[in-house]
Amino acid sequence: QVQLVESGGASVQAGGSLRLSCVASTWTSSNYCMGWFRQAPGKEREAVAAIDSDGSTSYSDSVKGRFTISIDNVKTILYLQMNSLKPEDTAMYYCAAQTSRCLSMSVVLWPGYGMDYWGKGTLVTISS
Repeated sequence: QVQLVESGGASVQAGGSLRLSCVASTWTSSNYCMGWFRQAPGKEREAVAAIDSDGSTSYSDSVKGRFTISIDNVKTILYLQMNSLKPEDTAMYYCAAQTSRCLSMSVVLWPGYGMDYWGKGTLVTISS
């Protein structure tokens, strides 16, 4: 059973940076679609960034140019480098994955896009 465990969440000031990590245990599939999602208090969950096993990436408009998703394929660790953080980035951030390719790099960012596995989240709080 795949388990996803996020870490790296913290409270930082606006303009700062954080790097989130997500360790995928017992991951054996060479094909995957992995992503970071976030949910702020009182808001719907939204996709932040995704990466396909072919190396393709996609980002929501709200984080494009500030966040970078990457993966260590050897250790199966998913990262999210977050720079120029804003108070509106405050949310619980979740790592998610599926053992198949992303349907498309645009569709993966649609609200409600389903993934097979989800982590429990790591909290990011940005103060102004």
